[in-house]
Amino acid sequence: MPVPASASRSFCAIDFGTSNSAIAIPDTGRRMRLVPLEGSNTTMPTAVFYFADLEHDEDGPARAFGRAAVAAYVEGAEGRLMRSMKSILGSGLVEQSTDVGGGRAVKYFDVLAGYLKRLRACAQAEHAETNLHQVVLGRPVFFVDEDPERDAAAQGTLEAAARAVGFDEVHFQFEPIAAAFDYEQQAQAEQIVLVADIGGGTSDFSLVRVGPDRMHRLDRRDDILANHGVHVAGTDFDRRVELSSILREFGYQAMGPSIAGSTPREVPSAVYFDLATWHLINTVYSPARVMELRAMKSFYGNVRHHQRLMTVITERLGHELAARAEDAKIQVSGGGDTEIDLGLVESGLLVGLSEATAVASLEADIQRIVQTARDTVREAGLKPEQVNALYLTGGSTGLRLLADRIAAEFSRAQVVRGDRFASVATGLALHAARLYA
Repeated sequence: MPVPASASRSFCAIDFGTSNSAIAIPDTGRRMRLVPLEGSNTTMPTAVFYFADLEHDEDGPARAFGRAAVAAYVEGAEGRLMRSMKSILGSGLVEQSTDVGGGRAVKYFDVLAGYLKRLRACAQAEHAETNLHQVVLGRPVFFVDEDPERDAAAQGTLEAAARAVGFDEVHFQFEPIAAAFDYEQQAQAEQIVLVADIGGGTSDFSLVRVGPDRMHRLDRRDDILANHGVHVAGTDFDRRVELSSILREFGYQAMGPSIAGSTPREVPSAVYFDLATWHLINTVYSPARVMELRAMKSFYGNVRHHQRLMTVITERLGHELAARAEDAKIQVSGGGDTEIDLGLVESGLLVGLSEATAVASLEADIQRIVQTARDTVREAGLKPEQVNALYLTGGSTGLRLLADRIAAEFSRAQVVRGDRFASVATGLALHAARLYA
């Protein structure tokens, strides 16, 4: 990634993702490079673990980030794991506080800013000669679907968090546009490329004109033919899989008893939707909620469902169930079946998951994503056969069925798979180098 010699070198680029994040800085000579964040890994899970039994240090609450955060949670440390932080942007949760254990509460905004601070610190340690105060941040096409006011508020919150941790010049670039810049490095001639950037939180599409004669231009507005997105992606897939497989063993969509010959009613489902949504899981652990759920025992036709549910809640196993749903989705994403071990809840409890079951649970989401791809091309006034290349990036493009369904819509396009976890960061770095030079 070339950097002009005249550049100030005080800039960086951050791909703040729902599931994983990365940061790039100027390198020696005239290039950009991704920063190692954990060992040799240049991507880090977007996760923070707050330790309940450790005192604050000079940097604030005792925390672990990325893989270390997930490991602390898996190993049973006392505290609170926070993931999918990007999903709170544009919501009313941003200024609210949340319990992190040990009688402490932290604002969601501070959780977000703390993670960005960690990324900046990692980059600054690798770039000690200049203070990094300029940043290009990636953003989805829509933080919030069909609500421009909340979408603008989401970007404003992310900018405020970046400024709070030391960046005084903040620019944004659409994530799929950044991925197009990454693809452009290998383009041999001018092309129309449809970038499908499907990550943890959003499925974004951009139709971009790329080529070796265009790549050094700073103003690329005329090359952006259309962009569109939908707030459906990997975390939604995990949620669907958990509801359709794991949580059925805990009473989701089960029927209650027949009382005095009346028609049985379905068990209330709100708790299951919360258990399948990362940033809402901890809400089911509040004393009032636990008391309410205990009192619902008579609503269950199968008492074991209620017993299992209360085990999950009293032992705070919600995040572990969500993680197992995500692992199961990955296991079947290339075809085949798997078994989900739920022995942590009840000895010998196993749940089978087939690719067919997973696909059936995701069908509505996949249709929305494919339709968004079609709409993107239509908004540019083009036909599917005029797309020269389909560039797939983002972690969820590893789902075979989804990638195949999108590709089938553009049968004349060359299908190119980028680095699922680094293409956007690489493109943001290219844009930052051109912008700040």
